[in-house]
Amino acid sequence: MSLLPEEKVTHWLTSRTAWRLEDGKLFLSLKFQDFSMAWGFMSRVALLAEQQDHHPEWVNVYNRVDIALVTHDAGGITEKDLALAESISGLLG
Repeated sequence: MSLLPEEKVTHWLTSRTAWRLEDGKLFLSLKFQDFSMAWGFMSRVALLAEQQDHHPEWVNVYNRVDIALVTHDAGGITEKDLALAESISGLLG
């Protein structure tokens, strides 16, 4: 998997305002009603990640979930990251 040009990532981000670039990774921060809703969302993301064989870096604190996507083997953002980010966004409606 090869790295995406910065222009492509920047263009992708222009229509996905919930996501941002942070420390060379795609980053999403979400706040849910409570811990149970946050955990349920993480469970759905985990199933997507397994299907796509691409796993996020994430942190959960009570009702907050922070997700960072990067392809470590490639050393940056690849199509795998964009695909998983699209799937995650799809869960949010």
